[in-house]
Amino acid sequence: MGFNMLEICTVVLFFIGFYGLIVSRNVIKSIASISIMEVAVILFFLSVGYREGVGPPIGHDLADVADPLPQSLMFTAIIIGVAVTAVNITMLISLTRQTKSTDWDRIKG
Repeated sequence: MGFNMLEICTVVLFFIGFYGLIVSRNVIKSIASISIMEVAVILFFLSVGYREGVGPPIGHDLADVADPLPQSLMFTAIIIGVAVTAVNITMLISLTRQTKSTDWDRIKG
């Protein structure tokens, strides 16, 4: 069982986000890296569930329709990801007002 190109690209995208999270000293870049990792996971699950030649489960035979459950779960993951990013940005604004910095080292010390 081999991987297709989209699956490989999503794994590479995940590790780019992971590298950005580890290396970054800036809170804004850390939030962006977490968002990149989240998008990579969602694309990976959608690419794994993709099958050639299947249609939507509306108006087709039940033999060759796509399973709507993975798509609905990924849609839910997108909504949760947007909410988590909004909370992260809200906390960043509050933290920046208190410490006058977005650098992790200055915030910790």
